[in-house]
Amino acid sequence: MPRIKVKGAEFNFNPIRDSYNRRAQQFKNEIIAILRKINLTEDDVEVKLEANCRINAPGVAEWYYEGFRLYFSCKLYDKYAENLYVVLKVIEFYVNAFVNKEISLDEFTAKFSEENDIEKQRKEARQLLGVSDECLDMNEISKNYKELAKKYHPDMPEGNLEMFKKINNAHKMLKRELE
Repeated sequence: MPRIKVKGAEFNFNPIRDSYNRRAQQFKNEIIAILRKINLTEDDVEVKLEANCRINAPGVAEWYYEGFRLYFSCKLYDKYAENLYVVLKVIEFYVNAFVNKEISLDEFTAKFSEENDIEKQRKEARQLLGVSDECLDMNEISKNYKELAKKYHPDMPEGNLEMFKKINNAHKMLKRELE
């Protein structure tokens, strides 16, 4: 069973081979159970299940805590159920750290705080950096980022400070999603 590291959380990953819908439902229930440790109810948590959990779709969990909209999505794998498993494990890691007072409320919310239109922003960031809308390769994103940042750096002949800032923000947003 390989170990993977996502957003600072390291855990075992066992690829799912069958019963995708049932396992996705179990993962959803586990996410809700974990978030109950911080006094959330099922109504505070939203995990939309796909009709067919074997398809290639991101796993997404969203919840509200202490006035913050917290959100985490993962699309590292080809199957929705596997992506939802990764979401479960990352949430479990940070909720346990928060409950055990290993991280503060600010650190916890910083890990999962996202804006309402984050998926749209990520798509625009990928377009700005010249990669496909589905690109998950951080090496390709970084390569394009370096070329564009060099081209639009304010000290260069074609320099444009506004464009340079947009390129930097796009790279930071995608780096946060993928690392």
